[in-house]
Amino acid sequence: MVLINQETTPSETLSPAAENALASAVSSLPNGIKVQKKFSLPAIGLCLVSRPDKSLIYAGLSDFSIVRVDMAAEKMEPALIGSNGHSGNGHSSYVMGLVRCGDTLVSGGYDCSLIWWNADTGETIRRVSDAHARWIRMLAVSPDQSRIASVGDDMKTKLWDAATGECLATWGDYETRTPHGFPSMLYATAYSPDGKWLATGDRTGRVLVRDVSNGQIAAMLETPVMYTWDPTARRHSIGGVRSLAFSNDSTQLAVGGMGKVGNIDHLEGAARIEVFNWQTKERRLEIEDNKHKGLVESLHFGPGDAWLVSAGGDNSGFVSVWNMTDGKVLAQDRAPMHIHDFELTADGRSIIAVGHQEGAVIDLFQTS
Repeated sequence: MVLINQETTPSETLSPAAENALASAVSSLPNGIKVQKKFSLPAIGLCLVSRPDKSLIYAGLSDFSIVRVDMAAEKMEPALIGSNGHSGNGHSSYVMGLVRCGDTLVSGGYDCSLIWWNADTGETIRRVSDAHARWIRMLAVSPDQSRIASVGDDMKTKLWDAATGECLATWGDYETRTPHGFPSMLYATAYSPDGKWLATGDRTGRVLVRDVSNGQIAAMLETPVMYTWDPTARRHSIGGVRSLAFSNDSTQLAVGGMGKVGNIDHLEGAARIEVFNWQTKERRLEIEDNKHKGLVESLHFGPGDAWLVSAGGDNSGFVSVWNMTDGKVLAQDRAPMHIHDFELTADGRSIIAVGHQEGAVIDLFQTS
């Protein structure tokens, strides 16, 4: 075990206009969902990362590639950054995780590898081919961009030096099989904004919050409703923790997935979120979306932690915004596609999302 002393750094500077818009978002609540613009993707967008000002985004795709999209362009055409393993030195399977460390991108895929890229040129800087023994599901980066966390279906959580690619720690605190004897999956991970904590979530609904300075588990949370087992017809399971997000003050943890389902061959459960005061293990909110079904694939707290955005889908997609005082819906609607990942824009008033063959900028505030 390597102990890491990690200093947090101030947030990247916003422009005065963005700061003013951010202050406005803090003082008001989202009141409507409206697609501002859309752009095509050559495959399914599975993960997303952007520049601080959101002028450029990068998406990892199901065709094993990484693309860059200029959000300011009149016609937003995806440009290839990371070629796939069939035609270059990229991934040979789905790109499931993508983070930014300065001018470098780091991606993780179902091929068990981590790859470091020059974000501008697409040049491969470094590859760790055996980063995990099974599929990599998600990556998270520390606020100071010095550490990268990865989770995979080998049920390991690993911590990496972003500059050197050195593996600093490996934690294996999850069961490799579900209670019914089938292989489990470790789907989700998230860093806290203060840089002190790392959350991970698995197929059975178990969430661990870890102190990254010493590797010790600080809290274990259970979300069993997000796991469905069919003991009769299919003898199979579905669900699990698919998304995690800390509040901006790092005291709350939102967990996203899907409620219980009848037919495990379909994503027919209600989209579900549970919000914890994780240090006391208090489950303060349980939210089941009575309008939309499917997995909550991505979550983000809004400015001031007054609201929470969730997005995901089944055969189609959705965006919902929740009041963090009482868990009631503030705004929700169908999305143009099943959304796999999204980020808030710099002013906190919209999201940029990627999913099935499309990306979109979706406004959360509607003017009268």
